[in-house]
Amino acid sequence: MSVMLEVCVAIGAKYSDTALPDSGSPDHSALREIDDSAKTNCIIAGVGGQGTVLAARLIGLAAMQTGQDVRGSETIGMAQRGGSVVSHVRMGKDIAAPLIPQGKAHLVIAFEPGEALRAARFLRTDGIMVVSDRAILPAVPGDYDPARALFWIAENIPGARLLSGDEILQKCGARGLNVALLGAACALGAFPFGMGAIEAAIRERLGEKYLEMNLHALRVGADMIQSNQQNGG
Repeated sequence: MSVMLEVCVAIGAKYSDTALPDSGSPDHSALREIDDSAKTNCIIAGVGGQGTVLAARLIGLAAMQTGQDVRGSETIGMAQRGGSVVSHVRMGKDIAAPLIPQGKAHLVIAFEPGEALRAARFLRTDGIMVVSDRAILPAVPGDYDPARALFWIAENIPGARLLSGDEILQKCGARGLNVALLGAACALGAFPFGMGAIEAAIRERLGEKYLEMNLHALRVGADMIQSNQQNGG
């Protein structure tokens, strides 16, 4: 198994530059030679302080524990001031590079509507996007409209699953959002491993103080997906 973590610092990336993507499908013809049939590519997108990096580490650890190679990269834009944080996690065999090309992500987990828009360009046409609908407004919001962002996602991404961020916070607390979204993605079958692998990664990675809280959050996220499916959502 090979593991590589690269951290790139990108200055900027504020919410005020969040534009709605072109609703047409991007041209990925230049990427067709990339064989990702034996790989699972995952993008985790959020803002500083939401636990995106921990979520990426848990996914990578779960994949390694199930015998897969993992490569990843993190792009952090003034994260401590609420800037964008995007993690790439690639799982499978014979992974040559840590970065996921546009249009090649099987899964996007977005902790915030604006970051979901930013990450939409990475998603495959048949990919899954798990989104927390709870917006985090910047100090200078500019023209950022979370409702408009969520409407675009619902209309243009067939694989999008919008979850109530307020409900997650009510049930899990502020620290539970990241793991709840992992539970949702796992319930959708988006990972190349089951819920047990994520649980094992949480037990190995997190201390006793946060263990039960995060296991609870994992179950909450999974239950929200199962409830939505039962209700036809």
